[in-house]
Amino acid sequence: MFEKFRPLGDRILVKRLESEAKTASGIFIPDAAQEKTQTGKVVSVGGGRRDTNGIVIPVAVKAGDLVYFGKYAGTETDSTHLIIREDDILGVVEQ
Repeated sequence: MFEKFRPLGDRILVKRLESEAKTASGIFIPDAAQEKTQTGKVVSVGGGRRDTNGIVIPVAVKAGDLVYFGKYAGTETDSTHLIIREDDILGVVEQ
């Protein structure tokens, strides 16, 4: 469903990355105890937000960027996708 989804304004569609199911010491964490990751890959971005003069300010991230966002940011659409505003993104992870 989200292959052809384009967010509006300064909203961004993010696909959460899978969380680690095992700790560094080798202990497996059950699904019920795992927290959702705060990193994800940008799938698509909106055109940008408008300022008070009506000029469009483009979004700073692009599709394919790896981003870090707040724990309670955005709206969950399903178990893997999230729609968030540009302001909710804390940073871009350089690869």
